[in-house]
Amino acid sequence: MNLNFGYVLIILVIVVISVILHELAHGIVAYWLGDHTAKDAGRLTFNPIKHIDPYMSILVPVVLYILNAPVFGGAKPVPINYRNLKWREWGMALVAIAGPLTNFLLSFIFFLIGHFSGLLYGSGGALPAFIFAEFVYVNLGFMLFNLIPIPPLDGSRVLYAIAPDSFRNVLANIERYGFIIVYALILIFGELFSSLMTNGMNGILHFFYFTVGG
Repeated sequence: MNLNFGYVLIILVIVVISVILHELAHGIVAYWLGDHTAKDAGRLTFNPIKHIDPYMSILVPVVLYILNAPVFGGAKPVPINYRNLKWREWGMALVAIAGPLTNFLLSFIFFLIGHFSGLLYGSGGALPAFIFAEFVYVNLGFMLFNLIPIPPLDGSRVLYAIAPDSFRNVLANIERYGFIIVYALILIFGELFSSLMTNGMNGILHFFYFTVGG
């Protein structure tokens, strides 16, 4: 593809907004459930410096965009002490699901605005259409990536809440190697992973169009 650095900058802005709101959702729900760790660490803020991870928030999404692959990434994890949370494991599951749910809502909101305004389809020109489409796709990519049930991704926290103790021990033991495992799986099964992500995103988009009668 022809690399347009203006479009890359737009992708970065979308990624930063998306990861900040994702992490804020974690911290806010944790605060509501009794854990003030994120607040005390100064993470309940819109300041991007507090949230951005140079690798996961910038390098990975840009490389994926350049490779024309589904864009996903992450930010510095919000510190959570699950022992302070109401309902412990179930509270942690609620904290975890808040991030992907936020990305889903962002995607759906931008889809609705873009759909009913026509901006998603180019009524305002190519640039607004690109912005709306990427807000939809990037947030769907973030949601699906974070729902992978491998620690420390959010999907593993939900799995941990419903898993038997023996399997919880397995999840706890692999957590320190979780991202290495995820990256290894992506490297080994990159084409399959990309296909699954794309199919998942397209499936959700079909649902979006169904909700507006499309």
